[in-house]
Amino acid sequence: MRDTRESRLLLVLLITTAFALITVDIRGGEDSPVDGARQAAATVFGPIENGVSGAVDPIGNAVAAVRDSGDRHDRLAELERENAALKAELGSDDRNRSRAKQLDTVLKVAGQGQYGIKGAQVIAIGAAQGFSWTITIDVGAADGIERDMTVLNGDGLVGRVTTVGPHTATVLLANDPDFTVGTRMEAGDELGFASGQGDRPLRVELLNGKAEVKKGDRLVTFGSQADKPFVPGVPVGTVSRVDPSGGDLTRTLYVTPFVGFTKLDIVGVVVQAPEKDPRDTVLPRKPKPTPTPTVTVTVTPSAPADGQYQQEQ
Repeated sequence: MRDTRESRLLLVLLITTAFALITVDIRGGEDSPVDGARQAAATVFGPIENGVSGAVDPIGNAVAAVRDSGDRHDRLAELERENAALKAELGSDDRNRSRAKQLDTVLKVAGQGQYGIKGAQVIAIGAAQGFSWTITIDVGAADGIERDMTVLNGDGLVGRVTTVGPHTATVLLANDPDFTVGTRMEAGDELGFASGQGDRPLRVELLNGKAEVKKGDRLVTFGSQADKPFVPGVPVGTVSRVDPSGGDLTRTLYVTPFVGFTKLDIVGVVVQAPEKDPRDTVLPRKPKPTPTPTVTVTVTPSAPADGQYQQEQ
């Protein structure tokens, strides 16, 4: 509509009429003469308002959800932290139970061999003093630890102490190439020297080149003069291979150690040697051989078919 004099007069007339109707409606109250028109408008525009309201409400709910999501996120994070703490506590309990079990086996070995030991925990591995296979334990001079003491665990020989600090000590493991220990065959007097070969079996040179040795035989430490660096009777390992005897002065064996050197945790340092050689008493009991089941097959000859029998006749 163009802005003319007539249009401006029409606008003023409409505004005046609207104010007049509002005045009449207010003064009339419930008996207002425009009440019918208002109800008709409500009938026409009511569904439209509901539709708009329905479209707006989810948005409002979403806004409220976003507004409350911070609290929910905080609660979820708190629950996750509590769950992680419970898992850590459970893991710690499992680890403590494992360590308690290891300590029990170390004490059992010490009791069988009559060794006086000082329990220790492995706190580091690596070349602390230039050795390729070493561990560091959490006991030292303040705990009565000295150089050249035997170190064992619940399985057998771990190594010997090489360096001692006030509260820690370095142990050279029995599988280190620089490690050598005197050995004795189980239930016999065949002596030899075992040397480490890293992650391969120990190499043992028996002093008797004609010694009768077979796979599965076991060895223990022979012991050293004044029980340093090795006390006698500590389990070393099981023979896994025997080189053929070629008439040499010595005989070579390969021995799988009882100790797993890659999974050490709780160990014992022998601070007091036994009064007498425990011989083979510390070795674990040999497992009983499992009988091999035998199967007997009986073959029963089958009768020939009638046609075949007649043909042979």
